[in-house]
Amino acid sequence: MRRVIYSIAVLLAISMQVKAQGLTDMRRSKEAKMVNMPLGSVRWSGGFWGERFGVLSGTAVWDMWNTWNDADVSHGFRNFEIAAGYVNGTHSGPPFHDGDMYKWLEACATVYAVTKDKKLDQLMDAFIAAVAKAQRADGYIHTPVVIDEKNKGVDTHAVDTTVIGITVGDKSEKGAFASRLNFETYNLGHLMTAGVVHYRATGKRNLLECAQKAADFLCDFLDNQRDELARNAICPSHYMGAVEVYRATGDRKYLRLAEELINIRDSVKNGEDHNQDRIPFRQQYEAMGHAVRANYLYAGVADLYAETGEAQLLKNLASIWDDITYRKIYIMGGCGALYDGVSPDDTTYDQPYIQQIHQAYGRAYQLPNETSHNETCAQIGNLLLSWRLFETTGDARYMEMVENELYNGILPGISLDGTKYFYTQALRRTKEFPYTMRWPKTRQRYISCFCCPPNTLRTLCEAQEYAYAQKGDTLWVNLYGDNILDTKDVQIEQNSAYPFDGKVRLMIKKAKGISTLMMRVPGSDRYEAIKGPWKQGTVIEREYPVEVKLIEANPLVEENKNQVAVKRGPLVYCLESVDIDSRDGENVSINDIIIPADIRFREIEKVIDGHRMIALEGEAWVAQNKKWDRTLYRELTPSTGKKVKITMIPYYAWDNRGADVDMTVWLPVKK
Repeated sequence: MRRVIYSIAVLLAISMQVKAQGLTDMRRSKEAKMVNMPLGSVRWSGGFWGERFGVLSGTAVWDMWNTWNDADVSHGFRNFEIAAGYVNGTHSGPPFHDGDMYKWLEACATVYAVTKDKKLDQLMDAFIAAVAKAQRADGYIHTPVVIDEKNKGVDTHAVDTTVIGITVGDKSEKGAFASRLNFETYNLGHLMTAGVVHYRATGKRNLLECAQKAADFLCDFLDNQRDELARNAICPSHYMGAVEVYRATGDRKYLRLAEELINIRDSVKNGEDHNQDRIPFRQQYEAMGHAVRANYLYAGVADLYAETGEAQLLKNLASIWDDITYRKIYIMGGCGALYDGVSPDDTTYDQPYIQQIHQAYGRAYQLPNETSHNETCAQIGNLLLSWRLFETTGDARYMEMVENELYNGILPGISLDGTKYFYTQALRRTKEFPYTMRWPKTRQRYISCFCCPPNTLRTLCEAQEYAYAQKGDTLWVNLYGDNILDTKDVQIEQNSAYPFDGKVRLMIKKAKGISTLMMRVPGSDRYEAIKGPWKQGTVIEREYPVEVKLIEANPLVEENKNQVAVKRGPLVYCLESVDIDSRDGENVSINDIIIPADIRFREIEKVIDGHRMIALEGEAWVAQNKKWDRTLYRELTPSTGKKVKITMIPYYAWDNRGADVDMTVWLPVKK
């Protein structure tokens, strides 16, 4: 049996690092142009994100725990209880639920870093105890396999990695790594990341030790069954996880693990665009295949670039990011337009099967609205990629994308009350749509594929960690809203009603060693450099435009020709059918609404489910309200000449007033 022994020097080095580490700790990364502030040093003090954080920390994390802890709803925690030997039973539910629970725990840890909630700390410790007891002696943990082994009488605390050689390829698909769709490396990756974040938030090593054991298991797996590990890289969170364990411990074997995890992808036989392994990564310059798998891969490679400085990796990533941003992403940050399809690139009948793609990037400009997939996890992956590219290049474009994903790509994934979630995010929903999509177009408390809800939760609970960054004497101000930054050397109080108001006020209370503030100018892809020195109490004020704009799409986006979307500041807006007021009582469909090119919106305050927002009120034309029964084409008829009042709301707030409400982001325009 393999045992892990850590030297006193290593343990002391780790303990000295904890209080200075941020969410992604690039303090010693070779290519880092800046690093996160220490985890928990930024907190929302009010405003937009303060209100959202209150819902997330006060309702969402606990409501999700209730979901995990109710075996009649989800077997997520019950699987850990069985694997730990607390109760008897069999595994139930998707194989990736382990990783989803680790994401939930990461959300809890980030909340704890801010609130120091003792009850939350106790809950985390209880879950971690079950994880530690369920984990095999060799570091492997995957509750379907561990439960199956326990039920067969295997002593899981006495096995080693030779067990892999016995169970790989087991036709029952119950053995370790019997099927790559069992998502073991995905689960292990989220365990590693959660272990590091929990350590940075609490100073406790209980989950970090589990994370290191998991990383050590992958190191052994790499040395003993390299090709099998290469094959098992579905939604590869373990790339990011390995790098974070390296950053937390300083042990270079984990950096080697991350390097080799990328390199061994080149050895995959009969690879697929679907899994981004048909051609070697260093030959890839366009986004392809399953969007979550893709964006997790790209974010992991970005972490590797930060540590090694390999120029080719940045070349690949910069090209792929441009391909996504300028040809394949939705206005609200959605990634992965297609539900199902076949890869159009280099598919041959020499392959064992035609290359399927699903939940995937399509061709350039292939962006359907009502059938858009846009799994929330894909948007999160794009945020992770963009943040890492920002940290390593300082290019403001990447931070613009982080902001867009937070407000428009990820925040819509959770209901305003913090209890329900989307799996996919459409840009349009109508009752007339002729068929049912695989995933519901209304938020659900529990979804059979529950990967997006905890991912959404952890990402939004971490939003404050993207607000500032520092390198040497320079402090970057990236996100705006009421917040307080408080570290040993820097104390800043920020006040802003952003995103609804562009006024920003910074009061500098302490800025030891800081000579330059870099303030992001929203919507401009640039930062403004403000030079010090500053006295205690110095106030810096700026006002950024948040005016309403009509947005048109590239004409190659066929579905959006002669249509417009509406933005105000960073927020994308949408129209719901309940916000069409025809005045004479006539029922007007969103399909009949036409936006005048010269529309003048009036900004009004609106409250939905207790959440205050700025809505946009204006007058739109109404098309001829003719029925389309048994009609595919007909002669064009002019608009009625009638106008109706419409009220548009931020896209993140849609679907909070009933499942029978139609919605659209894009609307026809009359010039």
